[in-house]
Amino acid sequence: MNYRSCFVRTVFVFLLASLLACTTLPALKTEEANDYNLLFTTESGWTGADGAYSIKLSNNKILWLYGDSWIGKILNNKHVDAVLINNSIAIQNGENPVHASINYFFGKTPEGKPEAFIKPADGKGWFWIYHGLMAENGLYLFLIQIDRTGDSNTAGFKIIGTWLGRVLNPTRPPDQWQITQQKIPWERISESGDIIFGSSLLADDGFIYIYGTSEDIIQNVHHKHMIVARVPAGSLGKFNEWRFFSNGKWVNDFSKISRICSNIANEYSVSYLSAFNKYIAVYTENSVSESIMIRLAPEPYGPWSQPVSIYTCAEAKWDKDIFCYAAKAHPALTSDADELIVTYVANSNDFWKMAADARLYRPRFIRVTFTSSGPNSLWE
Repeated sequence: MNYRSCFVRTVFVFLLASLLACTTLPALKTEEANDYNLLFTTESGWTGADGAYSIKLSNNKILWLYGDSWIGKILNNKHVDAVLINNSIAIQNGENPVHASINYFFGKTPEGKPEAFIKPADGKGWFWIYHGLMAENGLYLFLIQIDRTGDSNTAGFKIIGTWLGRVLNPTRPPDQWQITQQKIPWERISESGDIIFGSSLLADDGFIYIYGTSEDIIQNVHHKHMIVARVPAGSLGKFNEWRFFSNGKWVNDFSKISRICSNIANEYSVSYLSAFNKYIAVYTENSVSESIMIRLAPEPYGPWSQPVSIYTCAEAKWDKDIFCYAAKAHPALTSDADELIVTYVANSNDFWKMAADARLYRPRFIRVTFTSSGPNSLWE
């Protein structure tokens, strides 16, 4: 499939009966957002990455946050003279993707070679950048600290910590940013499964909701569940003010946090869909899947509906080694109350296949438009 082609898919999705007791079923339309796919297609410098979180910095600027990133060139659809660095960022100038421009930023070694934009202050491992938030007292970024395991039975890496980065001067160009790092005390790093925060952030009604995952590892399979904390707006960096959702209440005991839905992914989004007065979670089913899922809720903390697949990633059919992950919505990209722009990433278990196909390992964009099918629908 040529990523420059305009391939439009219309899907009418009938939602199952859920915790919200629906009687009438809504519909949606999905199509490839080729205006965004073209905007983020480059053949030199930054040429691909995974992750892809977005934060609105101002009316005309959007910050993009990436995990492992290709820096180099693309020739005949292959990465050449290229290296992978652990994270990068970009600034999108302009909201209209047809007229917008993108500037990419990453670090450089003393020898002038590309390196990660932000590195752990303690010198251990590396960071993958998760979600963040622009606040009155700075820009906050959730940083997941990773290190290698040397274990052939795992993916070769593991989470070793979580940090909250704060950019003190986010209105300056990123290469001038002053960034502090605070260790997040609310985590559990364990061989039986991690508990981490930073999967998504949502500012709503005077609070910042901080979403994460609680997992169980059973026979090397990671089973992930959504969790949520909240803090008064303006107090994100004050960990003693975090409160954790536990059985319908907000408590200060981290160990009592509740799992509020299952089969979630490490990376996901929670945002407000104003056209229907509902909160929507967007994620890849079970972290790695060709299915992009949604759940709906009347409040930021639930109760969440049963999951529904809204899109099937075509790249998974290209080759047996290709897999898809990292689906999430980007509410900053649209002002339409009934529309979401969603990204996901297609990758390969075979590194050299991925390096030889520049269509892989870059955010893929789709546009999702929701419609109501009548009274008493899920959207009302």
